[in-house]
Amino acid sequence: MKKFAMAAIGGTLAGIVATTYVAGPLLAQEGAGEANVYEQLDLFGDIFERIRAQYVEEVDEKELIEAAIGGMLTSLDPHSSYLSPDDAASMRVQTRGEFGGLGIEVTQEEGFVKVVSPIDGTPADEAGMEAGDFITHVDGESVLGLSLDEAVELMRGPVGSEIVITVVREGEAEPFDVSIIRDTIKLTAVRSRTEGDTVVMRITTFNDQTTPNLEENLKKQIEEAGGMESVNGIVLDLRNNPGGLLTQAIKVADSFLESGEIVSTRGRDPEDGERFNATPGDLAKGKPIVVLINGGSASASEIVAGALQDHRRAIVIGTKSFGKGSVQTVMPLKGDGAMRLTTARYYTPSGRSIQALGVSPDIVVQQPRRKAAAEEEEASPARRSRSEADLRGRLNNDSLSEDEIRQIEADREKAEKAAELREEDYQLAYAIDILKGLVALGPN
Repeated sequence: MKKFAMAAIGGTLAGIVATTYVAGPLLAQEGAGEANVYEQLDLFGDIFERIRAQYVEEVDEKELIEAAIGGMLTSLDPHSSYLSPDDAASMRVQTRGEFGGLGIEVTQEEGFVKVVSPIDGTPADEAGMEAGDFITHVDGESVLGLSLDEAVELMRGPVGSEIVITVVREGEAEPFDVSIIRDTIKLTAVRSRTEGDTVVMRITTFNDQTTPNLEENLKKQIEEAGGMESVNGIVLDLRNNPGGLLTQAIKVADSFLESGEIVSTRGRDPEDGERFNATPGDLAKGKPIVVLINGGSASASEIVAGALQDHRRAIVIGTKSFGKGSVQTVMPLKGDGAMRLTTARYYTPSGRSIQALGVSPDIVVQQPRRKAAAEEEEASPARRSRSEADLRGRLNNDSLSEDEIRQIEADREKAEKAAELREEDYQLAYAIDILKGLVALGPN
């Protein structure tokens, strides 16, 4: 049976009703325990027949059985679930990089729906949703007490339709509503740009397109910069990346490692454990790397960050990651449905599990909240500060040629642009400054 090994975080595609099935304690003795299991299955059949015959309203037998299966799986952990045929098809589309929805990955925490991360460029991202937000209501209907699948089902709807989500956010005194227009989500796995002499690679998800996009974008940026000798390093931005395919996380880490273990998985049976090692070849040609993470970096993102950190191939900065250290295997079932089951934990090269702990950055850098426009205007100086160059009758600098003066002015302009980036994205600016420092102290 074909299996798809995944390291996908929290966000669920199932939309079924989850119930809790309470099983009696199984007897420890061999034989007696097996008999007890069959007794419990008989009990399940009895309950099913009574519901079908005596429940106040007529029930859909298929939905009832799916609900029982879903309840059994969701009772294990937040990431195991049953996928109906429609949900299974949607999941397969998602791993290829296009699907319908709001563009948020969610999990459940103490009965509440929590945003793991909004996906770059999606309706949720553009509406201002943030990692760590709690969703309390959908179109005025409370999600408290619903399963994660039921809450996700409430958020589904036709492309182009509006949904109003009530959000509780740390630092905000009161809950507030966010209006989002549903749309078809087209994921761009990798975005790239150059800031000064630094190539910034923003990886938003780990799907089938991630590694090809990474290689293509990095090659393009290096060529535009004039070759690798003109690049001082690479920033790998994994912030708010909720994860995806385990295989892609391994390939991305392998892209910057020459050798050594990337990740290992350990299941219930020790013989099922696997180790994945790097192969020769470093896309960055040994240039320094900084990895950016935050609380929205999960699963596959944590595999990459942990591998590069353990091998001392990159400096990791930002804030502690989400902490999902388990692997889900998607198993096709009869009738085109599927089961997503947690089958292993994964471990970084040093043997540490990040489950519920996350990856701790080498340098903790918080992202300041953006100031309101009025505050920014009030904080900005009314006019440019004066310097010696502004004074009437000043002496000229006769020790520099015109070319040298132009070079100084160009360097100053570059530094001022870097300062502007600190206002826009402080964590990224910090990462670029780290690379500048490494290059300045390193050999030519």
